[in-house]
Amino acid sequence: MAAAVTARTAWKLQEITAHSSNVSSLVLGKSSGRLLATGGDDCRVNIWSVKKPNCIMSLTGHTTPIESLQINVNEKLIVAGSQSGSIRVWDLEAAKILRTLLGHKANICSLDFHPFGSFVASGSLDTNIKLWDVRRKGCVLRYKGHTEAVRCLRFSPDGKWLASAADDHTVKLWDLAAGKMMFEFTGHTGPVNVVEFHPNEYLLASGSSDRTVRFWDLEKFQVVSCIEEEATPVRCMLFNPDGCCLYSGFQDSLRVYGWEPERCFDVVLVNWGKVADLCICNNQLIGVSFAQSTVSSFVVDLGRVTKSDSIPHGLIRDDEPLVPPTPTGSSLRRIYDRPSTSCSKPQSRVKHNSESERRSPSSEDDRDEKESKAEIQNPEDYKEIFQPKNAICRTPPRSSEPFPAPPEDEPVTAKEAVKPSQAADVQTLLPKQELPDPVQRPPIASSTPLTKTEPSVIPATRNEPIGLKASDFLPAVKNQSQTELVDEEAMSQIRKGHETMCMVLTSRHKNLDTVRAVWSTSDIKNSVDSAVAINDLSVVVDLLNIVNQKASLWKLDLCTIILPQIEKLLQSKYESYVQTGCTSLKLILQRFLPLITDILTAPPSVGVDITREERLHKCKLCYKQLKNISNIVKSKSGLSGRHAR
Repeated sequence: MAAAVTARTAWKLQEITAHSSNVSSLVLGKSSGRLLATGGDDCRVNIWSVKKPNCIMSLTGHTTPIESLQINVNEKLIVAGSQSGSIRVWDLEAAKILRTLLGHKANICSLDFHPFGSFVASGSLDTNIKLWDVRRKGCVLRYKGHTEAVRCLRFSPDGKWLASAADDHTVKLWDLAAGKMMFEFTGHTGPVNVVEFHPNEYLLASGSSDRTVRFWDLEKFQVVSCIEEEATPVRCMLFNPDGCCLYSGFQDSLRVYGWEPERCFDVVLVNWGKVADLCICNNQLIGVSFAQSTVSSFVVDLGRVTKSDSIPHGLIRDDEPLVPPTPTGSSLRRIYDRPSTSCSKPQSRVKHNSESERRSPSSEDDRDEKESKAEIQNPEDYKEIFQPKNAICRTPPRSSEPFPAPPEDEPVTAKEAVKPSQAADVQTLLPKQELPDPVQRPPIASSTPLTKTEPSVIPATRNEPIGLKASDFLPAVKNQSQTELVDEEAMSQIRKGHETMCMVLTSRHKNLDTVRAVWSTSDIKNSVDSAVAINDLSVVVDLLNIVNQKASLWKLDLCTIILPQIEKLLQSKYESYVQTGCTSLKLILQRFLPLITDILTAPPSVGVDITREERLHKCKLCYKQLKNISNIVKSKSGLSGRHAR
C-alpha cells in the first residue's frame, strides 16, 4: 500500500547521458524549473531543457573539470567554476562568453548570483570567498575567515547579506556593504554542505554531513531548533515559496520539516540516489541527481505532500476565530525589509583587493575568452527558450504546464477520490486534468462578483443589479391565472442565493480583517503582500482605496508589488476597479517616474553599493511593468465612459 502511494507522489521523469565523461556538477534554473545545466570532467558546460533528450547548448573554454555551477534569477546568465580556480560567466541569450574571472588558487566549490545586482560570489578550496563585479571583470571584496573549503554560498533575499557554509563545521554570515563578518554559527559536528535563507523571515537553515538540519535566528543570532538522527547526510535544501516548510534532499528520500517546534511533516521515498539540486514549479518539486555520466530528473507532486496544518490563503472557515497571521514559527520574526545597511570601513577580516587584483584582464585573459565559445547544438530549442526573451513582451508569458504523472498513477476510482481522508489529494488524483488552484475551487473563496451575462464594462454607479432579474427568483408560472403565490413559497425562492452571498461577504470581511491584522503588527508592505496572496482583487481594491488617500505611505518597493495588481485592475470589467487602478497609477507616476528615469539613466556605480543596486533592480521592475500597463491604457483610451478618460 505504501509503495502505491509513493508511486503516485514521486516518479522518475528522465534519464540522459549528459557528458562524454563523468558529470561533476549540475544546477536547475529556479525561476522556470525547466532549465538544467550540467558540468563534466570533459571541461564542458551543457545546457538542457528538462524532459527534452537533446542538449541545447554546449559551453567550452575551461581547461579543467567543472566543479560548480549557478544560473541567475532571470536565467539569462550562467557561471561555472573549475578545478583550476577559474570562473567563467556566459550570456545564454547571446550565446557567448561574458567574463573570465581569475583569482582563486584552488577548486571552485560554490557559486551564487546576487538577487538583483551584477555580482557573483565564489567560494573555494583555498578557504577564500570572493565577490566579483561581472560588469568590470574585477574582484570587489575578499572575505577571509573559514579554515577549510567553502561548500555553499547564498545571498539573502534582500541582497545585503551572504551566508557561507564550509568543511570547518561552521556557518558564517557576512554583511556585504559594511564588508565584515556579522556572526559565526557553530554547532554542527561535520562539514556543512548547504545553507538556505527563509524567503521572508530572518531565518537561516543549514544542512550538514553530521545528518542534522539546524535553523538559526538571524535577529537574535541563536539556534532555533535542530533536527537530528537522520539516516544519511543532508545533500540539498529548499524552502517552500511561502516559507511554510523546508524540503531536504537525502539519499533516496525527501523530508519536509517545520522548525518551531522541530518536526518532520512528511517523508517521500524517491529513488533519486544522491540528489544534487531542487526547485519548485507548478506545485511540483523537481530534483536532479547524477551518477558517472548520467543525469536523472525526478518529480514530487507537492499536492500530495503534507507541508503543515494551516489553511490555504483565501479559504477561511466561518467556524474558526480570526487570529492575526504569524510566520510558521511560534515567534514573530522580522522580515527582509529594513533600513539600508550603511557602508562602513571594512574590518581586517575582509581584505580589499590590491590594484593589481583589480586591474583589467591582460591580453592572455582576452585570448582565453576568445577560446571560450557557446556551441548551439539544438537551434530550435535554443530559439524557443532564449530568443523570445529578446522581444518586447506584449502579453504575460505562458506558464509552463506541470509534468504529467506516469500511467501507473492514473487508475484511481472516483470512489477513492472522494474519501474524506483523501480530500486534500483530489487535485492530484487526475494528473492529466488541469484543475484550478485549490484556493479558487470553492465558489465562496473569492468575493469578486460573478455574473453570467453582463456588459463588457460594469458601471460603478447603477440602480439595478447586473445580470439579475426578479423573475428568476420566482417559481415558473404556467399560465397567467396562477400569478398569486403563497408568501412562504415566494420567500423560500428569494432566499435561494442569500446564503451563498452571505458566505462570500463573510469571507471578504475576514480576508480584510487578516490584512488589517498584518498592518497593525507590521507595515503597509506586508499588508499589501498578504492582500495579494489572498488572490482576491476585491480585497486589493479595498486596500488601495485606503492607501491612495495617503501618498506618504508609498515607497518604491511598494510600487513593485502594486503595479502587477494595477495591470489586473485596468483589465477588469468593473468600472470601480478600473477607477481605483487609475488612481494608484497616477499617484505612482507623479511620485516615482522622475526617480525611476534618473536611476535608469545614471552611469553604473563604482565598488559595492548594495543599496543602489537594490534601488536599480526595483526601478527596472517598475519600468517593465509600466511598459505593459501603457499598452493597456492605450487600448482603453478608445472606449467610452469615465474609465476611458
